[in-house]
Amino acid sequence: METEKRLFLAIALALVVLLSWSTFASKRYPIENKQVTTSTASVKPFSRVQPLPQIPESTDDTETNFPHEKYDIVFSESRAAVKSINFKSYQNYVFPLKSGFQLNQPGLNFKTKEIDRKNAIFAHTDAAKEIIKKFDFSKSNYTIGLEITVKNFSTNTLKMALPVILGELSSAGGHEEARLRDVTFAGRDKITHLNLRKEAEQEEIKFVALRDRYFCAILSPIASTYNGYLSKKSAQDYEIGVLGPEFEVLPGEEKIFNFDIYLGPQELRQISNINPDWTAVMYYGTFDFIAHLLLQLLYFIFGLLRNWGLTIVVISVIIYFILFPLSLKQMHSMKQMQVLQPRIEELRKAYKNNPQKLNAEIMQLYKTYKVNPFSGCLPLILQIPIFFALYQVLIRSVALKGASFLWIKDLSAPDRLFLLPFSLPVLGNEINLLPILMTIGMFVQQKFSMATATSGSAEQQKLMLILMPLMFGFIFYHMPSGLVLYWFTNSTLMLVYQLKINRQK
Repeated sequence: METEKRLFLAIALALVVLLSWSTFASKRYPIENKQVTTSTASVKPFSRVQPLPQIPESTDDTETNFPHEKYDIVFSESRAAVKSINFKSYQNYVFPLKSGFQLNQPGLNFKTKEIDRKNAIFAHTDAAKEIIKKFDFSKSNYTIGLEITVKNFSTNTLKMALPVILGELSSAGGHEEARLRDVTFAGRDKITHLNLRKEAEQEEIKFVALRDRYFCAILSPIASTYNGYLSKKSAQDYEIGVLGPEFEVLPGEEKIFNFDIYLGPQELRQISNINPDWTAVMYYGTFDFIAHLLLQLLYFIFGLLRNWGLTIVVISVIIYFILFPLSLKQMHSMKQMQVLQPRIEELRKAYKNNPQKLNAEIMQLYKTYKVNPFSGCLPLILQIPIFFALYQVLIRSVALKGASFLWIKDLSAPDRLFLLPFSLPVLGNEINLLPILMTIGMFVQQKFSMATATSGSAEQQKLMLILMPLMFGFIFYHMPSGLVLYWFTNSTLMLVYQLKINRQK
């Protein structure tokens, strides 16, 4: 069946496009579902309006630990900077910042002044000034208050600026993880997402943020006007931070600068409860609007079932029935093409030496029986945005990390029924049951749907019967089991309906 072949090839092409798009597509775009108005603030190449000094690595990088009920923070004492955060509630996930909230000024050497259950205070003191950094952990959830105090001990007016580094991101490591790291600049009325490809600067920001697959760090200046910047430190490392205006401190005077910080998981409701504007960091690409609708639906269903595996199964069923009219139209179109296939084979034999006449006769046949050979592919095209959006939501969902379902121990990773003591080609040393079951199910579905194939196209369909399920199995084999569970449920529902259609024949 020509239409059926086109349909399966279209599905395969859609998945290839999905993987390619997720891998190579640039992420530099404003959020489409936010209202954007004209503004003088803009993203431009990083010009270093206030040149950032090259700070040498400290020879005294003593670590100071700050234990918290939700996480443990490792500070670099001499820089009063956050090196990493260990999230205890998420399988001890380590989120590295390297130089988080470091002041980008040379010659500073901080000492620990006080650490208790609520505060971590560091101070730099020299003959002219004292700079105090106070991290206030008394705030709820994953928020932190940062207070920077500059005191002038000298008889001269101090003129200085205090660029603050949010942290560092690296494009190194596994490609899947590296491409999920990006940066957010939130201006007064424009939000921009940047990947780690080019340096950039945005004026008059409300906050800057960086994230990896599951966690994010947000830095929001209070009162003062700052620019956000993304600067390249080395071939693979990038620095993200804010550039503040130059200020003066008179003799005997002190000035205080305050920032709000979020260090925590990318959980929409949690971030929204703290500051709705900060939810802009959770951006899912071209189909962001659809992704957020699906995310809200996932949380609603989870609130009822309290199990993420069941939640994915239920949302798969819901999406299947929402799109069922399109799927029904697709199957109806395929059935019509099956009926016409013998006539098409006769035309091919009759006009095998005249391709133009053959095409004209086939199109006339379609017109006579009111068959659109491409209508079976239209439903698939309309389903692609939903699949793309759900792919982005599930691949980034920190809630799936460590969530179990049946034999699956972690829905954010392949199901790994068991590990082999040796590696196999393509499969590696993991035996992942779910994609294997999905492949078998697709094979059975195609077997039933191709049961009425004519002899002229039988060989091609036999080839597709084997190749298509294997290709899908290969694509999904090392994907997170939550994604495979969604596709497996959808494929199972399609198989059940296909069996029902076959019984009616």
